[in-house]
Amino acid sequence: MQTSNSNIDSPPVSAAIGEMQKPLDAIMCKESGQETVRNGVSYRQRQLVEEKANIIQSNTSPRQFSSSIWRLPTEILSQIFLYCLPEDEECLSPIRRQAPLLLTGICRRWREVAVDLPSLWCTLQLTADNNWYRRARFYDSWLKRSAGRPLSLTLECLSDLSEPRSLLQEYSSQISSLRLEFFDYLGPFMMEDFHALKELTIQNYGFDRKGDINRSLSKLPVNLRRLNMPDQMFSRRRLNFFSDSAWAHLTHLEINIQGLDAFPRILHLCPKLSYVTVLGIFDPIQNPEPITHTNLQTLRMYGDALSHPDGDLGLFNVITLPNLRVVETRHIGKWPHEEFKEFLMRSKCPLESLRFGSAVWTTDQQREEYVTLLPSLELTVDPDSSFDISEFLEELY
Repeated sequence: MQTSNSNIDSPPVSAAIGEMQKPLDAIMCKESGQETVRNGVSYRQRQLVEEKANIIQSNTSPRQFSSSIWRLPTEILSQIFLYCLPEDEECLSPIRRQAPLLLTGICRRWREVAVDLPSLWCTLQLTADNNWYRRARFYDSWLKRSAGRPLSLTLECLSDLSEPRSLLQEYSSQISSLRLEFFDYLGPFMMEDFHALKELTIQNYGFDRKGDINRSLSKLPVNLRRLNMPDQMFSRRRLNFFSDSAWAHLTHLEINIQGLDAFPRILHLCPKLSYVTVLGIFDPIQNPEPITHTNLQTLRMYGDALSHPDGDLGLFNVITLPNLRVVETRHIGKWPHEEFKEFLMRSKCPLESLRFGSAVWTTDQQREEYVTLLPSLELTVDPDSSFDISEFLEELY
């Protein structure tokens, strides 16, 4: 039996390997016991050699062992293999010490089962660097084993992306989730023809001087619904780079904004948006342009509590959301109570849940007014939401 050099932590695997080793150890002990009389028992030696050869041969066919793990049906073994996949990784790194590659090095049957199980090969983390040509064949082999199933991929971008895109283009009909991690910028990653793509995440770990990320986002696949950009800072000016149709199909968006003037532009770019998370610095509205958005149902706002201590955002004076059902806020600072109350009355929305998270400062009277206005409202307040840092600083100094 051929085993990998990796540590195998699974008790059933270790037990099975130990059981397979016992007959070999027994034969070796017999050989040792016969060492002193080897010349007189050549016939017995031949017998031992034959027994050892039979055991080695049986190791290549584990079905012959009585151990229950080797007699498991392929369907059950496949389910066990799926439980071996790391739970804390969105996309699998091709490491031989963990599944699925580990499973291909235990024995012939396990390799056959693992290679023929497409669900093991549907996620992968790829690295586009100067060694891409050495890895490309391995990546291609991995992805082929997915056998047409939907793929969830992460691409680390450290060099030119033309060759990685060429490889992934072959699987564009399968890639449903893609995460692009930009470390260096040598051109955009265009994905307009990735028609199966439904979720895209972009992480930025460098400085995009040439606007490669903007160009990557300028033409998105028509079936893309979720776009996550938690560390991308978008001002109103930057959002104006995109045509009105560039993000028209999005229904879920996570975005980091610079100033609340960017928010009405987001609603204009995404008429089908139903769920949005906005993070960043919420400088008050400077250009009040009223906008009504009929599809937005969930609004999550995570801001900077120190950026506007007076609580005057201006945002709720310009937006109308008649279908809004959930609002969650954190780190907003002083909550614009009157502004928000007028927004609710103007929108006539069926708000079901309102949550004031940490560092959102409201009073008991203000919260009671919301419940009076919307009797069925589920209002949640974090314990530290009433902490007013401006009052604390005044007392301190």
